[in-house]
Amino acid sequence: MPTVSVGRDRLYAALGKEYTQKEFEDLCFRFGIELDDVTTEKAIIRKEKHLDKEEEEEGDEEVIYKIEVPANRYDLLCLEGIALSLRIFNEQQEMPTYKVANIDKKAMLQMHVKPETSMIRPFVVCAVLRNMSFDEVSYNSFIDLQDKLHQNICRRRTLVAIGTHDLDTLEGPFTYEALPPSEISFVPLKQTRDFRADKLMEYYKSDLKLKKYLHIIENSPVYPVLYDGKRTVLSLPPIINGAHSAITLKTKNVFIECTATDLTKAKIVLNTMVTMFSAYCERKYEVEPVEVIYADGKSYVYPDFSVFSMDVPVSYINGTIGISLGAEEVTSLLNRMQLHAEKVVSCDNECNINVLVPPTRSDVLHPCDIMEDVAIAYGYDNIPAAKYESVKPLSLNEFSDLIRLEIAMNGFTEVLTWILCSAKELSSMLNRKSDKRTVIIGNPRSSDFEVVRTTLMPGILKTVGHNKDHAKPIKIFEVGDVALVDEKKDVGASNSRRLAALYCGANSGFELIHCLLDRIMEVVGTKFEVGNDTAYYIKQSDEPEFLPGRQASIIYKGKHIGFFGIVHPEVLNNFDIPDPCSFMEIDIQSLL
Repeated sequence: MPTVSVGRDRLYAALGKEYTQKEFEDLCFRFGIELDDVTTEKAIIRKEKHLDKEEEEEGDEEVIYKIEVPANRYDLLCLEGIALSLRIFNEQQEMPTYKVANIDKKAMLQMHVKPETSMIRPFVVCAVLRNMSFDEVSYNSFIDLQDKLHQNICRRRTLVAIGTHDLDTLEGPFTYEALPPSEISFVPLKQTRDFRADKLMEYYKSDLKLKKYLHIIENSPVYPVLYDGKRTVLSLPPIINGAHSAITLKTKNVFIECTATDLTKAKIVLNTMVTMFSAYCERKYEVEPVEVIYADGKSYVYPDFSVFSMDVPVSYINGTIGISLGAEEVTSLLNRMQLHAEKVVSCDNECNINVLVPPTRSDVLHPCDIMEDVAIAYGYDNIPAAKYESVKPLSLNEFSDLIRLEIAMNGFTEVLTWILCSAKELSSMLNRKSDKRTVIIGNPRSSDFEVVRTTLMPGILKTVGHNKDHAKPIKIFEVGDVALVDEKKDVGASNSRRLAALYCGANSGFELIHCLLDRIMEVVGTKFEVGNDTAYYIKQSDEPEFLPGRQASIIYKGKHIGFFGIVHPEVLNNFDIPDPCSFMEIDIQSLL
């Protein structure tokens, strides 16, 4: 979930009211966001620079609120959006009507798109914010919103890259082109000398912020680039803007362009930028359009503020939430959530709510989104609790809970370990060879999470290794899933519910683990009888993770369902465990 940092005093000024921290937390809860942390400018600087309190640098003592917002509410990624939404929620103001300025097409700025852009980033959308008034806080918020969008919906600039420019330093018409890097040369933002595009890529490989975006275009034969009417470079998306058109606190007219591989997301990003900051324009909530003309002659005017409409039955809203509201109450709640709603009666005399979705609410796609907003505005705490008789737990989950209870009553403590682990923890650290049935993670964040576990043993042993100084004996267990490659399944793998238990002490405790197995089978209602296909028995095994001659396979109804034994000293050494251990693992799904 994204977290937005806003100045408390600035936010309260925008809300037109001061709150105690508890009152503001309650307001956030009622609206569906959360006050995650309260800090100060000095504390943030100290943390970023790893300073002691005595060494802290000069900084304002302004209180900073860190507010956690839903990932799909792009309009809440800045102070302006949060303040506007809360004012409307508190019924302090009406919903704004966002307008595209009524300009003759001949007078519009134009963006001409060259056909070569289809090789790299085929789409571009643009708009102009006229006669803006920036101060330091709103300017920083404007820049911060771009960064938040880049990390969120833009997927680190791979889908959309935002460029903002001082329009007074440029001259239209603009062109969006794709050229060989050797043909592109300009002065990048915060630089003083000219760079050729291919040299610029080399230069930014040492830049901590920009190097993570280079891979998006660096291996392409052509780079996307935007020019104005005098062939001044606006930007080299998605890497860097040009220094010539950099916006400042004195900028009055802002030209915004979004290049993209996904046109839908580009339009959402553009709408978010211009709706949030059109509040600072001389003509509030009005945006100047730009015509985008493609090589095939097709032209489009952006931004697109067309309103999305849908009819939602009141019965669906009430039935899904579990409340009973009239149409007037539902429309009032939706209006507080920035959704213009009116009561309508369908041809079959059913009472519906007609909802007009503004350009700021790109998250609303389906009647269930309308229902969710009604539930938020109504208050989840006000929804009566209900238990549906038709909802029953799965038999496997019920059985797992019974197993947990029984083992706990035998003096074992339950642990919960990661379902992901490193490849070596499933192979060399257990004295095993690599298993072809192992599910491998495509792009692991670290070497600790390379594969999905095929056994609960690594997690149990790591738990003991990290707690080796704990008083002995250690008696722990886990009931959890493992995953195995299964071509018969549509997802290519299947889960299996396992039980694992371990004893660690001054001696191996082999007999205690064996005793636990017998108790589980007794509770299940299965007797011990060698060779009986309706009962269970054990037979000698040869698993590399256990000591030879001190291990056994568990056979139930003629099938191998698990194993137990004294853990091999080499395996214990691999997990940094100094004491002897005995371990058992059973596939409990086979017991149902």
